[in-house]
Amino acid sequence: MTLIDGKATAAAIKAEIAEEVKQIVENGGKQPHLAAVLVGHDGGSETYVKNKVLACEACGFKSTLIRFEDDITEAQLLECVDKLNKDADVDGFIVQLPLPKHIDEQKIIEAIDYRKDVDGFHPINVGRMAIGLPCFISATPLGIITLLKRYGIETSGKKCVVLGRSNIVGKPMAQLMMQKQYGDATVTVCHSRSKTLKEECRAADIIIAAIGSPDFVTADMVKDGAVIVDVGTTRVPDATKKSGYRLNGDVKFDEVAPKCSYITPVPGGVGPMTICSLMKNTLAAGKKEYYG
Repeated sequence: MTLIDGKATAAAIKAEIAEEVKQIVENGGKQPHLAAVLVGHDGGSETYVKNKVLACEACGFKSTLIRFEDDITEAQLLECVDKLNKDADVDGFIVQLPLPKHIDEQKIIEAIDYRKDVDGFHPINVGRMAIGLPCFISATPLGIITLLKRYGIETSGKKCVVLGRSNIVGKPMAQLMMQKQYGDATVTVCHSRSKTLKEECRAADIIIAAIGSPDFVTADMVKDGAVIVDVGTTRVPDATKKSGYRLNGDVKFDEVAPKCSYITPVPGGVGPMTICSLMKNTLAAGKKEYYG
């Protein structure tokens, strides 16, 4: 069993990006600039945004953090998005989700200029990704594809089961895994209503678990030699931790790991690669690679 180290892989990629940014700036080019908008004080969002700012520093990017209290109106947030769309110095920006209940998330996503949408959530980027055109790919699926490639894991022709059908992970992951230039695999999407979920998983060469349910994937669902990618990050109370909680994946790691050829841990697997992919998208935005 090989542990897929997302932390080490992300660090290596950030070092490569930093080197490229250094060359761009030395040759008189523009330093890439990522802005992040954070509404309220959600614990998970605070952590993610802090890590994104640190990643920007590691990559040699300029970063801006814009904070609002959670009583901001939808109109005020749309005004902020419009400003960032028009700011020529900002190459890409994200509005950290989830947003407070009184704000329509989809409306905010669609207001972002798709050429600056480094999260890859805008319908134009989602649509272009679905038909294999150059675009910003949603950060978590892109991170997973990158991990599989870096570890030389064969995906072409393999049976891949994606657990979960969210717009952020499940759907784009399935699209990428079936596309020739990425996964080239035979893909099945399962979710909470799937009647044959266990049977599908048992037949899979690769399982990508993004169902948001701690310890959902157990040893009896996994065939020997399978590749397991665990996207789950549920906060589970843990009195032994300083924070009072630990991050728990969708896979029951201790019992599943011995059966696998490769497996990602939680934390330290997919998480660091998500932020790393955001950096890759920001570099592409700065270079006007997709939408010049």
